[in-house]
Amino acid sequence: MALIGYARVSTHDQNEARQVEVFNELSADKVFIDKCSGKDAARPQLQAMLDYIREGDTVIVTEYSRLARSVRDLFNIIDEFRTKHVEFRSIKEQFDTTTPQGKLMLTIFAGLAEFEREMILQRQREGIDIAKKEGKYTGRKAIPFDENQFRREVAIWRSGKQTAREAMAHMQMKPNRFYRKVKEFEL
Repeated sequence: MALIGYARVSTHDQNEARQVEVFNELSADKVFIDKCSGKDAARPQLQAMLDYIREGDTVIVTEYSRLARSVRDLFNIIDEFRTKHVEFRSIKEQFDTTTPQGKLMLTIFAGLAEFEREMILQRQREGIDIAKKEGKYTGRKAIPFDENQFRREVAIWRSGKQTAREAMAHMQMKPNRFYRKVKEFEL
């Protein structure tokens, strides 16, 4: 029976030290740390933690929003815990899914977290709309692009004299943009 900590910060610039310190104080046996958004459950360390946990383990987080940002993802993860007979505890919200009260609290808090995220996104969209109307927001700057050079690189790629990766490197393009441009120009 191990105590497993899971920490998450949204970006590489953020620091997970506060969360890890809590796990150290609780003598966690193992800690998994992701540095990416919680909006997607396909996080490398979350998946590693889900593969690692065994019956009788307890997963702890400093707050449930570190585990998931949507109710659906949270319940899918908690359901996997239940299937593996793993307990879940959130330090900040002080709930424990081994009790009916803990399950109810989890449902309420998860709904509030999802609502909060949706409100943030809505306010962000409204702010961008206002800034656009005032001429203060023009979006991302276009990345410089030489169409003639692109057509030459694609022709060389299509002839088999270079790989698509080589063409992308010459154009300093990522795959998604490269293939989008190939489709756009019907090359």
